[in-house]
Amino acid sequence: MSQIEIAQIIEQIKQEILIDANGQGKASVRAAARLANVNDAGLLRSLKTAADISRSKLVERLIYKGFECAEILSWSESGIPDVAVATILHYYGYEAGKRCTAQAKLACEAFESIGVRAWIQDLLGWTKPANPSETVMTQIQLLAAIAQQMAQQEQYLLEQQQQQNQILARLKAVEVEPDRVNTPCGHKYSVVGFANLQGLEISVKEAGTKGRKASALCRKQGIEIERIHDPRFGKVGLYPESILVEVFKAEQN
Repeated sequence: MSQIEIAQIIEQIKQEILIDANGQGKASVRAAARLANVNDAGLLRSLKTAADISRSKLVERLIYKGFECAEILSWSESGIPDVAVATILHYYGYEAGKRCTAQAKLACEAFESIGVRAWIQDLLGWTKPANPSETVMTQIQLLAAIAQQMAQQEQYLLEQQQQQNQILARLKAVEVEPDRVNTPCGHKYSVVGFANLQGLEISVKEAGTKGRKASALCRKQGIEIERIHDPRFGKVGLYPESILVEVFKAEQN
């Protein structure tokens, strides 16, 4: 008898082995007898002695393992629990005297390393379902992930809004006039707006000086100076781009 033959027997009795939702396996009397290589009718007779005063050594062994007589008597209908199957195999492998079988011993050795229950679970492809606490934890983790994603999205929108505000502030500072003041000389700007457009920093004093020079050039060339309201400086002039280029270029030189 080899492990290959044991595997063949297991495949033959696979349909007589069941597993419940908790992962506890059961085998029919016939399946247990095939594993131990004993007569199934003889095994059944031995189990039924649980109802007698004079019980079989196998039943005594099962009782020692914690099984009740009434429970043992029900196995012919409900199936033998996986733990009891292990006890039956051990009995017929080592304790049954002349009735010991090499196959029972070999099967017992094969199952002892992982346990009959684990073997049945693997044989029938059973996996442990998530318990309620694990399910709750999964839900909590999912909610945490969603909350984190929403926080990241909110932060992204806030940064986008800040960038838009900065762009609007720069556009306002540049003070580019609409097309209604677009002249052959180019768009009109205030001194501060033109400086900001060029990326230059300018003080109030410098803006005043440049504004006076720009006004003088406009009057010299007959260009009308348009005045607009500025909350920082009151009334400020709008000058053609060409005039401001000349003023700023002269200052740099």
